[in-house]
Amino acid sequence: MIEIEEVKNTKEKISSFIKETELVNSNISKKLGVDLKLKLELNQPIGAFKIRGAMNAVLNLSDHFKGVTCCSTGNHGKGVAFAAKQQNKKAVICMSENVPTNKVEGIKQLGAEVKIEGASQDEAEEISINLAKTEGLKYISPFDDLDVLNGQATIGLEIFEQDPDIKNVLIPLSGGGLAGGIAAVLKQLNHNIKVYGVSMENGAAMYQSIKDNKPSQVKEFISLADSLQGGIGLSNKYSFKLCQKYLDDIILVSEQEIYKALQEVYYMDNIICEGACVVGVAALMNNKIKNLEGLTTTIITGKNIDPDLHKNIIEGKDIKMGDLTINGSAYVQ
Repeated sequence: MIEIEEVKNTKEKISSFIKETELVNSNISKKLGVDLKLKLELNQPIGAFKIRGAMNAVLNLSDHFKGVTCCSTGNHGKGVAFAAKQQNKKAVICMSENVPTNKVEGIKQLGAEVKIEGASQDEAEEISINLAKTEGLKYISPFDDLDVLNGQATIGLEIFEQDPDIKNVLIPLSGGGLAGGIAAVLKQLNHNIKVYGVSMENGAAMYQSIKDNKPSQVKEFISLADSLQGGIGLSNKYSFKLCQKYLDDIILVSEQEIYKALQEVYYMDNIICEGACVVGVAALMNNKIKNLEGLTTTIITGKNIDPDLHKNIIEGKDIKMGDLTINGSAYVQ
């Protein structure tokens, strides 16, 4: 499904709209005893990696569509809104009630229409798909779309070109568009590279689906890693198979571990980012991958975190996430 030449063509096609992001050494390396590099996708024009797949999908849009629609926890919607604006296309972004306000406002500022309906991403997806049918719009899945997958896969191509000595890659995992695309590319370039998907403990849809050997629904929970929320779709065509085939393992981390990893990345590397970005760091901090050897990287996927939430975490305050209270603690170097 993902071919190296097509990914190279995609990278060239979207190159004028995206940034080839840096792969940098992390100051966390010495503390963890792991040679760690960070792929800084938070430096994209929209502050997240999602611009890659969204831009590719909009550039490939057939003329008979009046515009585009999608469901999103924030960053995919921002990517689609940005891409549609670049091409003077209508964009309607459907979001659930769980999406943080700052992400909703970021999409509105790009000129897209936002519909807040439903208590979960699955419900928002149904609304978006119905809009596509009734208003002549193209539905762009956040993960289960070949144009989107090829766009996200360009990150894997960049990582390999920037440092072919990479031995392990830890990828934030939700619907599998990022992890599936990157893993497919890296495994074709060097099948010895270990590729891990990392998600939060509660509501990890791809983890449960691979465990069940079929796309499965899970209950959605409010999480610090809010951009990893949502299902993978029971009729998933691409991302489930890619993750099933190419991921070496899936690691789960707790909300408390994500909290501490956000502090670690901020104080050690001076990076302000979303909870979803640091799940790979959280896995390393808590020794969740045994016998890890060689140069390791993880993707810092986006920076669109609520400023007040990040400030409270950095200051070590308690955080209320739905029915869960995450006990705050001051950072200790």
